[in-house]
Amino acid sequence: MEDFRGSIGDDSALRRALEGAEGVIHLAAKVSITGRAAEFDAVNVEGTRWLLHLAREAGVRDVVYVSSPSVAHSGAAIMGAGADQADPRHARGDYARTKAEAELLALAADGAGFRVGAVRPHIVWGPGDTQLVERVMARASRGRLPLLDSGAALIDTTYVENAASAIVAALHRMEYLHGRAVVVSNGEPRPIGELLAGICAAGGVAPPSWSVPGGLARAAGAVVEKAWIWAGRHEEPPMTRFLAEQLSTAHWFDQRATRELLNWTPSVSIDEGLSRLAEYYGSRALKNG
Repeated sequence: MEDFRGSIGDDSALRRALEGAEGVIHLAAKVSITGRAAEFDAVNVEGTRWLLHLAREAGVRDVVYVSSPSVAHSGAAIMGAGADQADPRHARGDYARTKAEAELLALAADGAGFRVGAVRPHIVWGPGDTQLVERVMARASRGRLPLLDSGAALIDTTYVENAASAIVAALHRMEYLHGRAVVVSNGEPRPIGELLAGICAAGGVAPPSWSVPGGLARAAGAVVEKAWIWAGRHEEPPMTRFLAEQLSTAHWFDQRATRELLNWTPSVSIDEGLSRLAEYYGSRALKNG
């Protein structure tokens, strides 16, 4: 196996990476709550469009597009749904909008001799994760992580090892997956307050102990998000409307179709994942201490 380092916008790097490949897992994306719309479009939409073109040109047979459940999320609670149609018009924010547009592009490219399927891992986390785990720990340690509506919203997540094995399974099951999208998760919905407390315990920090009404947080998040963009700030804001929605509404998915299509089941439970977090961050604390 050979590694190539390059950007999704680097034509020569893409061509080198695709040479001789039979299958492609497309994970490259601009992932952020804020940022300029043009940047999301360039990476997530146009980057996907060009990768599909070059993959077909290079004789690639199978492409797994790694998408996101946010492509079909309009802000309302999701309880036991499947992989609904990606909907850029009602997606929340430029990340979700452009991922939805890219997923539609990818699935439209599916055809004879060029199979394309989409996998939507839901809230992936694990040791060393800076997107969720370490943000939760950092904000909780500073007392800046509230529970919304007392943390009662039921959500599902995906331990990183399970996400990786599901994506690999998708590549090997393209005969059944192509032309379709599936949501991947652990299939263990829990109250978000319980999950946040487990992450905090693994990092040795106190869990959030104060609550804010979800409606108030969503309104405040919308104002903060616009202020961040207006000020041209690049760091993530403390709250956005999308983040408030994720923390205050239920979102968990029926996994029966996913497991049947991929012939896959998660190997690491939520509890085992939290134990691994505690072991990882405990060992780091000992080294630093």
